Amino acid sequence: MRDITLELCRENSNFLLKPAVYIIGAGPGDPDLLTVKALKILTRADVILFADSLVPVQILDFCKQDAKIMRTANKTLEDILPVMVEEVRRGKSVVRLHSGDPSLYSATHEQMHLLAEAEVPFEVIPGISAFQAAAAKLKVELTVPGLVQTIILTRISGRTEVPENEELTALAAHKASLCLYLSARHVENAQAKLLAHYPGDTPVAVCYRLGWDDEKISVVPLTEMAEFTHQEELIRTTLYVVSPALAENNHQNQRSHLYHPAHSRLFREE
Repeated sequence: MRDITLELCRENSNFLLKPAVYIIGAGPGDPDLLTVKALKILTRADVILFADSLVPVQILDFCKQDAKIMRTANKTLEDILPVMVEEVRRGKSVVRLHSGDPSLYSATHEQMHLLAEAEVPFEVIPGISAFQAAAAKLKVELTVPGLVQTIILTRISGRTEVPENEELTALAAHKASLCLYLSARHVENAQAKLLAHYPGDTPVAVCYRLGWDDEKISVVPLTEMAEFTHQEELIRTTLYVVSPALAENNHQNQRSHLYHPAHSRLFREE
């Protein structure tokens, strides 16, 4: 299926790629989760800058053979930005390939600001985030009627401080589906803050390197979250999904009105 999609992208002559920076979300790891638009751009782009520590190298298989490839895991923004600006000014199309979705923990804010300041056109192409891939792998909906209707995406303070009003204990008070990024190194602290409001038996999905060949996903009680993390030696690329929606009996809650026969709506007569 991937080969067929790729061939269709390459043959679509109506898709014109202008000189610009294309900030693309590569998803959490599985190359098949790239959007069709991302594929169209990758098959035509002249220059690819990709975060090789977080984006699988297999994604480069989609690029054209003569594309210039720059690995950025060991680079700073001061190394990367001049390359993007210079290449676009030379009339080239540039892809800045990030893991997950560019709107979440991707350090794109400063890149977009500096590109705009340099009057270099850019476009952002969204990608699948780890929390979405986790829900798909777990085969759950994180918003179950009568149980939980809110998803919180957050992290615990580390090198990057979390604003005081977004402190984890305060967010945990909502008892929503909470997706905790970038927190494996501080898991004991995170667990303690979550236990201030969530019951100890709340299911937690510990998701390591989603979409990669060495992916690991396990569901444990909240009280075992830190112990399991240390047991598996997880220190990075780990997402925690804390949610009552993961409970085995969550189907006992109220069903959605959307397809209920007793519910009338615009496209279905009473």
